[in-house]
Amino acid sequence: QVQLVESGGGLVQAGGSLNLSCAASGNIVYINLMGWYRQAPGKARELVATITSGGRTNYADSVKGRITISRENAKNTVYLQMNSLKPEDTAVYYCNAGIYSRTEYVDLWGRGTQVTVSS
Repeated sequence: QVQLVESGGGLVQAGGSLNLSCAASGNIVYINLMGWYRQAPGKARELVATITSGGRTNYADSVKGRITISRENAKNTVYLQMNSLKPEDTAVYYCNAGIYSRTEYVDLWGRGTQVTVSS
């Protein structure tokens, strides 16, 4: 059974930084796209950033220049380094990954980690 486990959320003042991690575990053969999404109260879930297995990245316009996504393929782990955080970055952050096991492909979501930015 494959799962994603996020860590690194918390409370930070505006202008501060946080680093989120998401590790995939289980019967994994290959992980294609990995990414981070977020959902603020009363709003729809939205893309933050994605990264391919080859390292190609894509960012939401609202986070460009402040947030960096990276991954370690050998560890099946994706990171989100968030700098210059703003109160509007407050949300639950979810990890997502397209995972091939020996028997199937799954589009998997983590349970989410809360990020709160105080003004």
